[in-house]
Amino acid sequence: MRLYHRGSRMGRAGRTGLAGHAAHIGRAARVFAIVLFAGVFGAGTGLYADAHSSDQAIVGDWTGALKVGAASLRIVFHIEVSETGYSATMDSPDQGAKGIPVSSVKFDGANLNLTVSSVGGSYTGTLGTSGNAIKGSWKQSGMSFELNLIKSAPGQSAQSTPQIALPATPAATPAAPVQPSTPTTDAQAPSQATPSYITRDVAFDSSAPGVRLAGTLTLPQGQGTFPAVILVTGSGPQNRDEEILGHKPFLVIADYLAQRGIASLRWDDRGVAGSTGTFQTATTLDFADDAQAAIDFLAAQPGINDKELGVIGHSEGGLIAAILGARSATRTQVPKLAFLVMLAGPGVRGDQLLLMQNAALGRASGMTEAQIEAANAVNNELYSIAMSQGDPAALHAQIVNALNLAIDKASGLSQAQKEAQRAQVSVEADQLLTPWMRTFLALDPAEYLKQVTVPVLALDGTKDLQVPATENLAAIAKALKSGGDSAVTTVDFEGLNHLFQHATTGLPSEYGTIKEDFAPEALEAMGDWILKVANK
Repeated sequence: MRLYHRGSRMGRAGRTGLAGHAAHIGRAARVFAIVLFAGVFGAGTGLYADAHSSDQAIVGDWTGALKVGAASLRIVFHIEVSETGYSATMDSPDQGAKGIPVSSVKFDGANLNLTVSSVGGSYTGTLGTSGNAIKGSWKQSGMSFELNLIKSAPGQSAQSTPQIALPATPAATPAAPVQPSTPTTDAQAPSQATPSYITRDVAFDSSAPGVRLAGTLTLPQGQGTFPAVILVTGSGPQNRDEEILGHKPFLVIADYLAQRGIASLRWDDRGVAGSTGTFQTATTLDFADDAQAAIDFLAAQPGINDKELGVIGHSEGGLIAAILGARSATRTQVPKLAFLVMLAGPGVRGDQLLLMQNAALGRASGMTEAQIEAANAVNNELYSIAMSQGDPAALHAQIVNALNLAIDKASGLSQAQKEAQRAQVSVEADQLLTPWMRTFLALDPAEYLKQVTVPVLALDGTKDLQVPATENLAAIAKALKSGGDSAVTTVDFEGLNHLFQHATTGLPSEYGTIKEDFAPEALEAMGDWILKVANK
């Protein structure tokens, strides 16, 4: 969920005592795992460290697999050298993260030390005599995990390197690979043989200076005008297809809707791919402004019925759909919307959603109820501070103090682990005080849903651990009806996860192992409902 939260930042102290003291979710909240990287994932070159240009042994792409409980995460380091020294970036392909800057690279000919400040992690290893293997460990949140790396051969894709078999920790049983419940291909990409619709590359300006959004307009074949939707991505920097772990759900949705006679517009998030602007400092409300610009643009296009405009929003995009629905009902200068579709959209305030999410992910990962309760007690305090008004430096100090106190009270941590965690609390405080996080924590979908006056379809799945379906679908329906909108339909699909895939556990670690991009029954439900509302 960009719930993200927008890409997911969730650090956790794990089962060693302080169970998840940093289990707060940030913008990449759509992608979680047992070990999650704090901070916003973005392209970067890293900072240079001391090195000699002749030291080429370490230069290249290095891949390994981090095994923690049920999750197996591929890690890739890309190391380069120039006249000024070494630089590197890190990828976590299974979390959809690429180009994470490595802030420090040190290599003495045998020993490699990498520091990734943005995620509070570090890697230490020793180069083997063969020159193509490194034996080492990854450290994060006071814990250490074995991580052995293999150098990719020239021309070989580092991310396709087979995972290294690492011993599982005794805390959880690894999940079996997930098989879709319905027959699918490796990707549900549309056939190019007999296109039944037209696609156009388009660009339009948002209301923010310097933000020009690049996207794709998909139009059904035929004469006349068509009902149309915008597709709003979830949290984290997303391209127009909402591409994640090899899946392109928005491409699949656009293809399906076009074949049902429904047009769509999807676009790259600001600062991503073809769109300009800055992603990192934007908030949910800024992304809502971008989505409003998309509605304005779509309404003016030939072939579009501007009386049958709708919004389909996934995860955080579902919250944005509610915001746009409220604007449409209360503002005269914006195009009127005819319907909203919330896909795994939140129905409760941001801080409550994250507590709910932390608990669901914790249970599925093997944490005890006592550990979950203890972690969320700390998280609740942290969220409350982050939502407070006041001097940023003072709020930062309060969060640091709260984290240090929680670490001191953690009886299950060794002194070394406590010291390692204390070294990260300032970074964690920074993450909690980003504009996006502070805004998201305080946003309550009910405030917007109560103002919506058009039909709403809210879909979710019983295996959604990021926006638990039962609580959020009920909250959405309650808020709409309290505002006088009884035209709400909610559907909780059996066995579907946050990405609307047929899943076994619902854990984000499964996302990349499932071939299915988007469940056919969810596509059909959307198409049938939209055509019914549009009287087609």
